[in-house]
Amino acid sequence: MKAALLVPRVTADPAVNLARIERMAADAVLSGARLILLPEGVLTGLANNDDPIHDLPLGQPIPGPATDRLGAFTRRHGVWLGFGLLEREDDTLYDSAALLGPDGSIVLTYRRNQPQWHGKDADPTVYRQGSDIGVAQTPFGRVGFLLCGDIFDDGIVSRFRALRPDWLLLPFARCFPDGTADQVRWDTEELPQYAQRVKLARTPALMVNYIGDSSLSDDDSFGGAFFISAEGEVRARLPLGVEDSLIVELHGP
Repeated sequence: MKAALLVPRVTADPAVNLARIERMAADAVLSGARLILLPEGVLTGLANNDDPIHDLPLGQPIPGPATDRLGAFTRRHGVWLGFGLLEREDDTLYDSAALLGPDGSIVLTYRRNQPQWHGKDADPTVYRQGSDIGVAQTPFGRVGFLLCGDIFDDGIVSRFRALRPDWLLLPFARCFPDGTADQVRWDTEELPQYAQRVKLARTPALMVNYIGDSSLSDDDSFGGAFFISAEGEVRARLPLGVEDSLIVELHGP
């Protein structure tokens, strides 16, 4: 079965982002993909600045408008689709992900357990973390989410591994402090660390990052998509800074 890891350019306009996601996902379907994975916070980017007045409007409920619209897409094309979003529940905000099934239903939701998607001084009554980790049974095996920094927390990885998943879906959002998409630095310093963490999880991982548009304030996320084996081998990759799809073949568990 083919999976498509989509690397879109994310702007400050959620409507533009959603339309781009649908176009790229439609192209992936034409390429034969049955699973489509999108990055962390892909509807808005991780544009939060720890001001609830600014940040709460970035969030959407689950279920909500985005899951409804993308669920209609998965139902129309008979595919699976996973994506990250800022989730709003009343006056609280989470960094979350959802997996939609080919019937349009929400098969799995996840709230990032690790807190570094917001500042350390952010109001804890607004900016929240999840505590649960789950997996969903699919035709291509048992799948579960972690988000970005979760993969660097030993306790979270251990709990994930104990669920005996067949696939790790790892949407993330990364940039370098200097704002560059430094491929050499990524290849020599950063990617090997991610590969070692995937090896610790003992689960093959699909990783995907968005490209931050200049309209997003202080977001220089540099893109990239990666398929890493349970042994920590990078099997396929998409270079940084390229708005494209990485198509990979998934073999059964």
